[in-house]
Amino acid sequence: MTDNAMIQTGRTLIVVLALVALGACTVIPGSHISTSGSSRWFDDREGEAVDPDEVRVIPIRPGLAALTPVVTEPTLPDALEHEGHYDYVVGPGDVLNITVWDHPELTIPAGSMRSPSEAGNWVHNDGTIFYPYVGVIEVAGLRVTEIREVITRRISRYIEDPQVDVTVAAFRSQRVYVAGSVREPGAYPVTNVPMRLLDAVNAAGGVTEEADWRNVVLTRDGREYRLSLREVYERGDARYNVLLKAGDVVHVSRADDNKVFLLGEVRNPKSLMMGRNGLTLAEALSEAGGINELQADATGVFVMRRAPDEAGVIDLFQLNAKDATALVLADEFVLNPRDIIYVTAAPIARWNRIISQIMPTIQGIYFTARAEREIDR
Repeated sequence: MTDNAMIQTGRTLIVVLALVALGACTVIPGSHISTSGSSRWFDDREGEAVDPDEVRVIPIRPGLAALTPVVTEPTLPDALEHEGHYDYVVGPGDVLNITVWDHPELTIPAGSMRSPSEAGNWVHNDGTIFYPYVGVIEVAGLRVTEIREVITRRISRYIEDPQVDVTVAAFRSQRVYVAGSVREPGAYPVTNVPMRLLDAVNAAGGVTEEADWRNVVLTRDGREYRLSLREVYERGDARYNVLLKAGDVVHVSRADDNKVFLLGEVRNPKSLMMGRNGLTLAEALSEAGGINELQADATGVFVMRRAPDEAGVIDLFQLNAKDATALVLADEFVLNPRDIIYVTAAPIARWNRIISQIMPTIQGIYFTARAEREIDR
């Protein structure tokens, strides 16, 4: 290759570099969000400006309303708020223990070899029991006090002034079901002791780490009611600790939707569960290993969130991490479920990406020209 050819090759490389510099915004790999605060945003694929009304840039600063978001808790349904007096109702499968005082011949002793549930009177599938002198009694749907009155009235024909006592030796007819994000899901018996929401959850071993304790669904008689364990645990609102009934299904939801996403120039891009007590921007960045100091633009820490009041509008909260108060503000900024945290790259990092893309081409041209020159010699 002649000297003129080498000069022409050098000029070609200079032109290529100039074109790359002029069109850098279209050839830089990866995504990017401008830190200028401009209301005009560009889609690099289409080359068209996005409607500025679709994106609102909001600097994170002291006094920002988003630092303390309002958490909407479910409203307690009226059907669950007004509860009557609780008393256990006997059903098929229960075992009754009936005692007639001063008449041991009418009472089957439990003894050391037989438990009260084995020695008692089993309620048959048709809801009846048999008792001496009394005969067949319909007990299903009755309280023990009502059963005692029936037996006393009937047996008084044979025994003067009988003293009758009725208790439930085994509770087998009624269940509540606990499912979802609890440690031991299953069916739990309803007894003569009132079972409330917390009792059922605690019987199931408590909620797991993945549970959304603000979203508990109670299914009763084909209807669903949304409850919140947070109202009970944190705020002491006993109204949400509702009284359960036989056949109720308690489902503790998973917190799959309570995630935030960390992207861009962080050391460990990932999705994070928010946990029961929420998550702040500082905590999320810390969980991701912090921002990449060698690549990130500290002025471009963004939180993307759908605007709650306007459909199709995105709020873009911008944190300037070079500000001395930035970390304090980041610790005060409480994230919402499905927020996207994006840390943009520094200009020098973006330029280095351009160079890393074009260097193989430049080296190829250079070594090709050098080989041709060696051949000409």
